[in-house]
Amino acid sequence: MRREVNEQPQCAVVAAVQLPSVSDVEFEASLAELRELAKTLGFEVVRTFTQKRAGFDTTAYLGVGKRQEIQGFVNSEPAFAAPAAARPDDREIDVILVDHEISPSQARNLEKEVGCPVMDRTMVILEIFHRNARSRAAKAQVEIARLGYMAPRLREAAKLAGPQGRQRSGTGGRGAGESHTELDRRKIRDRIAELQLEIIAMDAERKTQRARRQGRQGLAGVALVGYTNAGKSTLMRALTGSEVLVANKLFATLDTTVRTLYPESVPRVLVSDTVGFIKNLPHGLVASFKSTLDEALDASLLLHVIDASDPGFERQLEVTDKVLEEIGADVVPRIRVFNKIDHVGDAAAQAEREAALRAQYPDCVVMSARRPDDVAKLRQTIVAFFQQDLVAAELFLPWSAQQLRGAIYASCEVIEERADGEGAFFHVRGERDAVESLREQFEQAR
Repeated sequence: MRREVNEQPQCAVVAAVQLPSVSDVEFEASLAELRELAKTLGFEVVRTFTQKRAGFDTTAYLGVGKRQEIQGFVNSEPAFAAPAAARPDDREIDVILVDHEISPSQARNLEKEVGCPVMDRTMVILEIFHRNARSRAAKAQVEIARLGYMAPRLREAAKLAGPQGRQRSGTGGRGAGESHTELDRRKIRDRIAELQLEIIAMDAERKTQRARRQGRQGLAGVALVGYTNAGKSTLMRALTGSEVLVANKLFATLDTTVRTLYPESVPRVLVSDTVGFIKNLPHGLVASFKSTLDEALDASLLLHVIDASDPGFERQLEVTDKVLEEIGADVVPRIRVFNKIDHVGDAAAQAEREAALRAQYPDCVVMSARRPDDVAKLRQTIVAFFQQDLVAAELFLPWSAQQLRGAIYASCEVIEERADGEGAFFHVRGERDAVESLREQFEQAR
């Protein structure tokens, strides 16, 4: 039954085990992140259950006592009643969200014991990616990750369904259940192979498109990378003037968007937005989104966007650095852009945070993507990076070849123009190859 748009969101409970190796700060940050993921998925988290253990319970992730506590809460038993502020009405708990990836048997046992569906962290992220993927490539990559996640869980799903769920036809029995599961797993393997072939074909097409873009005269590439919800899409919109999606959600952007830096510069700069990173991103998704992150590999410059207002930004910075290293993009020149400085208290608090950031990261940019002056300064920094290898030259164009005048402005920055009786002189700055090519054309035109 479809839920109406104006209905209240579904209720969720978060459950997590804190291991001895995880600090309180890291643990709380991970829980906060899971709550944001739940919000993106449309859940309202009404209660969080935590437990400190030396290791995960091999049977059902949480210890027996904590499982009983969650069961009592899910079933609204008086001893486990939540405060009114945490449970505003008598809505049922729709799902238990677990802040780790757990095994199929752990999920099955926990679900049976607490009497409520269970989604682990990986499943939550996969579902968000599935809902937000738009392009053919992104949809195929997400489907591969989802199928890879579901394959080992088919047998546990059959066990949870009972004998009736394992029967394939009127024959029933254990053998029929196993053959049904094996058939489904074979179908999954075949579908993954089919999708992988499609992705190979799409990769070849993308490489051709990139080569065509890079083959155009005077193009340079900048890729926005960073933690999800750090403001990359807002910054992309500010730098390019494009109508890209901006939403206060994790993983609002999954597909790579490429636009031209505006106003256009010499050389012309292409800006691309990439999928956001997150702590404990399922490895299968890092691999499946390699083509999306390849924009970072192809770029000449990375803008590492960081939320300056988030007290846990250092952890986010480390996560992004690690993922960039995994895909081999750590060798690409990078500018750290601390965005959302306007979210840091009043003017005095902002100045204090900016001073601290500049002391710790001397070459960083501290800004707000919503301040035009800040965006203009960042744009100038980007342009300066690409102009550092440009050469200055003077070109002479005779009056008889003025049809070539447009080529000068298309491929170079014209600093000064003057004329005499023979023709026009242009003091220009541009890429060495472009300048030499123009010089040859003008010599032939004399």
